[in-house]
Amino acid sequence: MSNAKTAMAEQIRNGQGFIAALDQSGGSTPKALKAYGVSEDAYANDDQMFDLIHDMRARIVNAPTFSGEKVIGAILFEMTMERQIGGKPSAAALWDDNGVVPFLKIDKGLEDEANGVQLLKSIPALDNLLERAVAHGIFGTKERSVIHAANQTGIDAVVAQQFELGAQVTAHGLMPILEPEINITIADKAQAEDMLRDALLRHLDALPDGTQVMLKLSLPEVAGQYQTLVDHPKCLKVVALSGGYDRDEANERLSKNAGIVASFSRALTEGLFAHQSDTEFNATLGRTIDAIHAASIA
Repeated sequence: MSNAKTAMAEQIRNGQGFIAALDQSGGSTPKALKAYGVSEDAYANDDQMFDLIHDMRARIVNAPTFSGEKVIGAILFEMTMERQIGGKPSAAALWDDNGVVPFLKIDKGLEDEANGVQLLKSIPALDNLLERAVAHGIFGTKERSVIHAANQTGIDAVVAQQFELGAQVTAHGLMPILEPEINITIADKAQAEDMLRDALLRHLDALPDGTQVMLKLSLPEVAGQYQTLVDHPKCLKVVALSGGYDRDEANERLSKNAGIVASFSRALTEGLFAHQSDTEFNATLGRTIDAIHAASIA
């Protein structure tokens, strides 16, 4: 492992902070821009839309409070990886200038629901994408599937697919974040969380010695639900998505789960607007980072 990769792994393992999710894709970008105060009539095509969301991400990364002291990592969209922030490739800007470990979102959407889950669609030319990620200095990847019901068959399929993809990522020397998200609105969420925890433990136990993965999970109904995953020697880190909870509730739930840190998207950008002055923007982001950081290390 290179010196940079070793330092990044140490930052994720022991850094006192959270992972920022700056990985809105084509489907979620219009909603993210609208929340940022940029309506759809502000852009005429996808190129202009992606320029605007990149400007938002760059503004966040360039803020003085966005540093490895409280933000230990950030997940990027593929197009963001290929662009620059402050005259440097985005991943280099994160790590070299901010001490923030760069990850890459690699999934390309979800299959239709079956057995109460949505599996990942196939990822065309994945090996090529992973090679480019390595060339850009990316530390790890993230891929999201969704669980909509406490259906054992479906949950087993989601977890098996996540670990299979994780093995392909690991083969390129990258750290996979496996994200089997549980829909927070379902009536049987607690039962689904039991099934998911047990399936994840079975696959972690079966990993080859010396191999680790990360997990990104919905905030659970029962505090400490995932402690056995947090403590597992083959799990580098467990992070939590906000999943639709507003920032206050997400932070409250997170603070009750020792060893799990945030990886928030909407909850991170809540209250940020394009029209804000840099002073207003940076102050709002600073308060948000402080709050998410406090919940992550509680």
